Amino acid sequence: MNRSSSLDGKFEGSIPKIYETYLVPMLFEPYAADIVNRVRARPPSRILEIAAGTGVVTRALAASTPADTSIVATDLNQAMLDRASAAGTSRAIVWRQADAMQLPFPDGSFDAVVCQFGVMFVPDKARAFAEARRVLARGGVFVFNVWDRLAENDFANTVTQAMESVFPTDPPRFMERTPHGYHDKRRIERDLASAGFAASPDITTVDARSRAASARIPAIAFCQGTPLRNEIEARDPSRLAEATDVADAAIASRFGRGAIGGRMRAHVIIVDA
Repeated sequence: MNRSSSLDGKFEGSIPKIYETYLVPMLFEPYAADIVNRVRARPPSRILEIAAGTGVVTRALAASTPADTSIVATDLNQAMLDRASAAGTSRAIVWRQADAMQLPFPDGSFDAVVCQFGVMFVPDKARAFAEARRVLARGGVFVFNVWDRLAENDFANTVTQAMESVFPTDPPRFMERTPHGYHDKRRIERDLASAGFAASPDITTVDARSRAASARIPAIAFCQGTPLRNEIEARDPSRLAEATDVADAAIASRFGRGAIGGRMRAHVIIVDA
C-alpha cells in the first residue's frame, strides 16, 4: 500500500465536521433519499448500516421506517460516528464502531444491510460482501451504492484536475482511486458472487444534481472534508489553503461564481441473500 492509499480511509480531525457541513447536503442527501426508498420497499424489521459516516442515511431511515424497526449504524471511524450521534436521529438507534470486513454480529441477525458510498473504501470488497451475507437472515437483502467513474461526477472531477496544477509531479488521485474507483459493474458482480451471493444483483444507474451556493463550498468540501486533505497535507501541509483556492478558482471558471450545479452519477446495487 502506498503512502496515498494508506490515508484513504482516515476521516479524522476536522474532516468529519466539514464533511457533514458541506459534503452531506451537496452530494449525499439526494442519494440517501433514493437508497432509503429502496430499503423501505422490502420492508425490513432489522437493519444494519455499514460505513454510516456522519449519519445521513441513518437519519433518513430512522425518520421513515416504523418505530419498531431496529437500526444499528456502524462505521470504522469513531470520529464519524461521534459526529453522527451528536447530530442525532428522530428516534433511538444503536451506534457501534465496526469493521465491515469483520462484523461483530451473529449470523442471520438482520433483514437488510445498507451501505451508502462506503464499500469503495474497504480493502477487500469480497470479504466485506461475505460478512454482509453472513449477517443477513434468509430472504434478506443487501442494498448499497457506489459512485460511477470520476468523469461522470463534475465537482469531484474538476477538483481532481485542479490538484494537478498544485502538485504537477505527484498530483493527489484520491477521488479517482477510491470514491470513484469501484464502478465497474462486472467487477461488482464477480465480488458479490465470490462472497457467496447466488442471486444476480440488480444494478441501477442513478443520475442526480450536485448543488452548492458558491464554488467555494465544493472546494472546501473536497479539499478539507475528505481524505484528499490527507494527501495534500502529506505532500506539504502548508499548501492546504492554496489547494483549496485553486479548486475554488477551477470550479468557478467552469460553473460560475453564483449558485452552481453539476452532474452526479452513481450505481445502486440490490442483491438478495
